[in-house]
Amino acid sequence: MAEKYVLVIDEGTTGTRALIIDRESRIKGQAYTEFTQYNPAPDRVEHDAEEIWSKTLLMIQDALKNGGLSIESIAAIGITNQRATTVVWNKNTGKPITPAIVWQDTRTAKMIETIREEWQDKVYEHTGWALAPVYSSLSLYWILENVPEARQLADSGELSFGTIDSWLIYKLTGGAVHAISASNASVTGSYDLTRNEWYHEWLEFLGLPLSIFPEVRDDSGEFGLSDSSVLGAAIPITGAIADQHAALFAQQCVTPGTVKVTHGTGTFMDMNVGSKLVVSKNGLNTVIAWRRNGEIMYGLEGYAAVTGSAVQWLRDGAGLIASSAETEALATSVADNGGVYFVPALTGLSAPYWDSFARGMIIGITRGTKREHLVRATLEGIVYATKDFLEAMQQASGVEIKSMKVDGGASRNNFLMQFQADMLNAEVVRPLVAEATSLGAAYMAGLAVGYWDSPQACFAGQDVDRVFNPQMPVKQRNQLYAEWGEAVKRSMGWARNTK
Repeated sequence: MAEKYVLVIDEGTTGTRALIIDRESRIKGQAYTEFTQYNPAPDRVEHDAEEIWSKTLLMIQDALKNGGLSIESIAAIGITNQRATTVVWNKNTGKPITPAIVWQDTRTAKMIETIREEWQDKVYEHTGWALAPVYSSLSLYWILENVPEARQLADSGELSFGTIDSWLIYKLTGGAVHAISASNASVTGSYDLTRNEWYHEWLEFLGLPLSIFPEVRDDSGEFGLSDSSVLGAAIPITGAIADQHAALFAQQCVTPGTVKVTHGTGTFMDMNVGSKLVVSKNGLNTVIAWRRNGEIMYGLEGYAAVTGSAVQWLRDGAGLIASSAETEALATSVADNGGVYFVPALTGLSAPYWDSFARGMIIGITRGTKREHLVRATLEGIVYATKDFLEAMQQASGVEIKSMKVDGGASRNNFLMQFQADMLNAEVVRPLVAEATSLGAAYMAGLAVGYWDSPQACFAGQDVDRVFNPQMPVKQRNQLYAEWGEAVKRSMGWARNTK
């Protein structure tokens, strides 16, 4: 396979990327485009699954063209994706019956309050996820209850549900395969980690027929062949892994206690906890990090849904910046945050608070507050959220975290990385190639076909770009974090009584 490569489809929350990866983890060709974000109501975030599919095909073509390659040079296809986004399509037509409900959507928040007392402990114990609107099972329930004829179509076996990996696999194989990777299944709020099967009791309560759910497969393994009429050749699809899990693997966090932080649309901290299931009791999520050769590796995770997208809001909503690249210079142009804190709870607060009714808040504004302070407060808010995870993760695991890998677009911001090292009092290691999510998907696909013969062979071509070490005095760190905690308290529950 010396002249072969791995094609990766990387579906984020705001855009589609295709990359061609070689044996040394180098990118031989790539292409990226954003897709439309729909917000028909304050509590709704939607995507057009058909648009995602059409742009995926275009990006594959562009990546091959940019690399001067043909589809015949591809040894395997790997997929990585934003998690928990709910797609439902008609088996007969292959068309979605409604817009995809994105993981940031909170339309089921009030319904959750009506069942919390009965279900919150049970679903947390079985799925590893705190009961929250991010549950795909709840989005699926909403669709069946609110989309005309959806319930009848589901009951008659005419609908298929999946996350974005399922949708892409279905489309790539010409409708031949309806499957989901184990990592993605574990993030749907539908999968019973204690029995390694769909959570039957929960699905029965919601009235969700099992026939609508995809088959759960290894993250590194067979997902069928691409239909020749789709890509022009029958290429094995041998990797599908949720985005954060892909980054955890690519960042070489393959042993218990190792940690990575991904700064994308949201910010995610993940820790490998080994092959034994550990369900957190303090607001963190338990996930299947990956499943290879039928063997499961578990992870603990904390995430904030809106961090990178808070910077997007500064650009598109508030109009304070023209591009995210400006934020580093703006943040460092002032000595501190000027007493300003930005809690980026634009779609509620996730781990460890799990408050769907919290809302974004900027507090501490005075007559001396400038645009630069608001930008700096936004970047600092990303890090404070990360520190919330760290505190909970150290308690849950009993491991003191003194070093972590970072990836994602915002990891290129030196101010953000130094502030993360300072606030978390830990070494922050940034790799030379920041596309860890894409690399993880490439490794899953390549390992399944022998393109790489071991994880160590995958990692051989990786290099470190920079290491950030903590420099902030303890007193200053503690004071800033305490003030952040006060700001979070004031943001909580704000939307509870709104329609």
